[in-house]
Amino acid sequence: MFSEAAGRKITAFKKNRRAYWALWLLGILFLPSFFAELIANDKPLIIKYKGEYLFPMTSVYTDEFFGGDFPTEADYKDMFIVRNIKENGWMIMPIIPFSFNTIDYSLDQPTPTPPSAKHWLGTDDEGRDILARILYGIRLSVVFAFVLTFFSSVIGIIAGAVQGYFGGKTDMIMQRIQEIWEALPQLFILIIVASVFEPTFTTLLVILLFFSWSSLTSVVRAEFLRTRNFEFVKAAKALGVGNLRIIYRHILPNAIIATITFVPFLLAESIVALTALDFLGLGLSQEYPSLGDLVRQGKDNLQAPWIGLTVFVVLSSLLTLLIFIGEGVRDAFDSRKSA
Repeated sequence: MFSEAAGRKITAFKKNRRAYWALWLLGILFLPSFFAELIANDKPLIIKYKGEYLFPMTSVYTDEFFGGDFPTEADYKDMFIVRNIKENGWMIMPIIPFSFNTIDYSLDQPTPTPPSAKHWLGTDDEGRDILARILYGIRLSVVFAFVLTFFSSVIGIIAGAVQGYFGGKTDMIMQRIQEIWEALPQLFILIIVASVFEPTFTTLLVILLFFSWSSLTSVVRAEFLRTRNFEFVKAAKALGVGNLRIIYRHILPNAIIATITFVPFLLAESIVALTALDFLGLGLSQEYPSLGDLVRQGKDNLQAPWIGLTVFVVLSSLLTLLIFIGEGVRDAFDSRKSA
């Protein structure tokens, strides 16, 4: 299934026990968040009502459908609705009967409330379950980081390939443009954009993409500058092979190997960037389950230490695992260590 070289790199990665177990732990941490709707939700997984099986997560059922008076969507925490369902069938709720934006109005003490049997990690200052918000927040952060890293890597690799392969004036002009671009005040630009547009997942992704694409450019550029003078590249040019084909087929595979080692670190940087922007109020709105929002709430509610401690453990664990994986990948692609 794998080539001999790929097999050696996988074996070298497995020998790094810290990186290998970090990869497994990251999968265990992320996999439940991928199915967050089935674990933490204020809607039942399945309802049997008057002999009919209902799935509230995929279909909307009104209050009137369950014997109520309103044409709006049913509230499955309303005791009247719950009693009607149980009298005419049954329903199965998720393990955590709260979504990331569900406000618990039945709390018997002021928010934020400490951990309890009902809210395992307590609630935030708006009465929302912290465990549910962390579950959804991990998925949001990891997906955002993967998407941002992918597109920024593609743009950075293309820019570095053009600079390194053609060199000369092309390299000099693009280098000056990159230096000017990196010198722009990123935070001020984000403040201006946030004041004009309401930040969403897509807009924030595009804004950060403008500043993160240059992360891999210097690495790819150096690899192309080194490889373009090799004999096989000169031979391909002598045979009349086009520049695009040489870049794609002959030089890019070598550059990709050098850039793969940076991917886990770029993922960690993307998660930190999103969390920091949400903490400063320049990131996603309250509609999103943000880990940065929990960090902000931990700062604003020092009398509720469970908020800050929980999000600290989650973020530090997530970033530490990514760093360990990055070190393992770097060592696996290091020919001296893999040998």
